[in-house]
Formats: sequence, C-alpha cells, structure tokens
Amino acid sequence: MSGTRASSNDRPAGAGGVKRGRLQQEAAATGSRVTVVLGAQWGDEGKGKVVDLLATDADIISRCQGGNNAGHTVVVDGREYDFHLLPSGIINTKAVSFIGNGVVVHLPGLFEEAEKNEKKGLKDWEKRLIISDPTPPTLWPPPLEAVDGLQEVQRQAQEGKKGRSHCHPCRFKNLAHQHRSMFPTLEVDVEGQLKKLKGFAERIRPMVRDGVYFMYEALHGTPKKILVEGANAALLDIDFGTYPFVTSSNCTVGGVCTGLGIPPQNIGEVYGVVKAYTTRVGIGAFPTEQINEIGDLLQSRGHEWGVTTGRKRRCGWLDLMILRYAHMVNGFTALALTKLDILDALDEIKVGISYKLNGKRIPYFPANQEVLQKVEVDYETLPGWKADTTGARKWEDLPPQAQNYIRFVENHVGVAVKWVGVGKSRDSMIQLF
Repeated sequence: MSGTRASSNDRPAGAGGVKRGRLQQEAAATGSRVTVVLGAQWGDEGKGKVVDLLATDADIISRCQGGNNAGHTVVVDGREYDFHLLPSGIINTKAVSFIGNGVVVHLPGLFEEAEKNEKKGLKDWEKRLIISDPTPPTLWPPPLEAVDGLQEVQRQAQEGKKGRSHCHPCRFKNLAHQHRSMFPTLEVDVEGQLKKLKGFAERIRPMVRDGVYFMYEALHGTPKKILVEGANAALLDIDFGTYPFVTSSNCTVGGVCTGLGIPPQNIGEVYGVVKAYTTRVGIGAFPTEQINEIGDLLQSRGHEWGVTTGRKRRCGWLDLMILRYAHMVNGFTALALTKLDILDALDEIKVGISYKLNGKRIPYFPANQEVLQKVEVDYETLPGWKADTTGARKWEDLPPQAQNYIRFVENHVGVAVKWVGVGKSRDSMIQLF
C-alpha cells in the first residue's frame, strides 16, 4: 500500500472524539493575564492606593485572599475611604469587583464597612460586587469582636475555614453557645443576631455566583483588564512569612491562584508595593527597627497606626533583605515605592543592605524568628534631600538625592520602580514608565 501516511494530528479521533491538533491549539490559548498587586513587607505599604490607581482602567478588580483584618486606605477627590473586605477598586463605578474563594467574608463586617464608606461617597456598591460561591461566610457574633479584637476574630475565622468548621447560619446558635461558655459575662441576643444575619444573607444572595466559572469566562471571553488585589503582605504569609507572627492565608503570588481558582499561566504583571521605610504591627523580630527619635519621627510623619486596629506601628529604616526575599517568592515585574515624602525631613537616610549572623554575612532572609532576632544589619547611609516632595508630579520634580534613593533601591533589589508615592491622593503617584 502506497501513499502519504496521515499525521496523528490530522487523524479523526472516532465518534464523539476531537482532533489532537485542536486540543493543542486550545491548550495554547491561555486567555487573558491578570495584573497582581502585592505587599512586599509586613503590610501597610499602600497597596490600596496602587490598586485604586490601576482600577481606573480595569474591567474587573478581584480580592483573592485574607479577610477583614486587612485595612486599605484610598483617597479620591479629598475623601478618605477605608476598605477591609471590599476590593479597593470598588470606587470605580465602571468596573466589577469580585471577592474570591480565598477571602473569608464576615457578613456583619462587610455591611458595616459599606455603610461607613457610603457616608463618604461610595454609591451603588451592591450593583457591581460579585462574591464567589462557595466563599465561606463567617457569622461571628459582633459582641465577640469587642472582646477579642478584629485580628483575633479573623484568625479564628481562617482557622475555622481550614478546619471545615466555619459558621454558616445553621451553625450560629452552636457557635454563640460556645462563645458564651468561653466568656461567661458575654451577652448575646441569639435570636436577634440570627434575624439580623439572615437579613444580611438575603441582601448578599443576588451577589453570589460560581467564582471559578466567573473567572474562567473573564479570562477566556472578550479581552478584559483584570486587576487582582492581595491583602496583607509577603512577610505575613502563612507559609513564607515570619511565622508564627503571620496571618492565616497565602499573601504571596500563589494565593492568587488558590484564592481565585485560576492557573499560574494566567498571571501577568506582578507589582510589589514597598514603603520607603519599614513598619510592623505587633511583636516579632524587626532588624531595622528604630526605637529612638528616628522611629518616632517616621511614626508621627507617616501617621503610622493601623486602619483596622488603631495600634501604633513600629518603624525603622528600609530593609532591602526583606525586599529581595519578597522578590524571590513573588517574582515582581515592577515596584511601587510609597510614602517617599515621609523621609523629606531627614538629613541622612540609612538603608539595610545585608545581614550578619555570628559575624558572617548571610545571603538570605531568615524567616525563622530565632535566627532573625540574632542578625546584625549592615547599613549604607545616603544623603537626605531636606525638601518638600509632596508637590512632585513627575520624575524631574524630585530632588537629585531622592532620585538617587530610588535608584539605589532598584539596583539592590533588581526590580525597576514604576511608581513613586509622595502623598495620600491618587494624583500623588508619580509614574516613571
């Protein structure tokens, strides 16, 4: 028998089958890529401001992980909004905001947050918010928050999710009984709270959709600009952060895939948000912390207290070991350097460039707390600029010393700085390229 042998790619697969070539073509068409914004330190870097800036040109803004223990502040037209569960881009009335499976939705907190921001000018948020099903709604009784604080409540909520014991409405009574046994003086109006929570559930029902299918359609349908907002930050990641002082979710780039149900091939630009100095809330090792007049100046000038807790943040010099570590884990394609203006008053500025352990330089960031407590920081001292940068709107407006500081960070981390923040408002973000 003679003739040309048919290629396996062209050969019919039989009844009900498809050609292998078409499968390969479909597999190669990965769809749209999402743009990701992540914190590169211990949180509070100004991610909300960067998300708000990018959201003005986005079709979909997604929250991928965390809960209402994360606080993002956004200033638009002189109005300051505080977001914890709502995506920071929800101010954009032309975009859809999406809360993925990786977010623990505290229903009372969600509506309380919305009401506070409505008073500041947020409108019609319910019409453009989609919540993934089965994102676990947590129904912690509000009185418990007054006892434990939001951060502890969120920790319990995340642990409840991981232990398959998060509270749906049908379990509310058992949960309330458990809380009263833990706190005998706690008074909970079970029936009243349950009625209130059922009302929340009815309001939220129209917003709920299958999240995986929603994201798949968004990625593979008509091309869309999709922005993903990470909560918390790299050093608070449950697996790669400074354990045990971490949150209960993956705040690094892997949390985008697991929180939204999208493949790694759909990850595009990954922007790391970096404060021009370093802050941390709570206890734990902090190698570049300044417990002196420098720390006090950074705290007061930077208004460093938590959006959620109101607690003062510990302050110190910028630590490039942290940034290089965050880049190793996340693969940043560019950085946003925020709050540069807070350094305006300093004669000189120190930057932590390396660590020594037992007198020897180490090439890595030790997330282990016992080791991190022992490191010594090598600093490089740069001249300050002693000038007001808050009015700068382009690169040329920045003093040469401020420009040198930015280039110094770029060169040591190996990632270009795309934005520089010199104030609270949206227009105070200088775009470099």
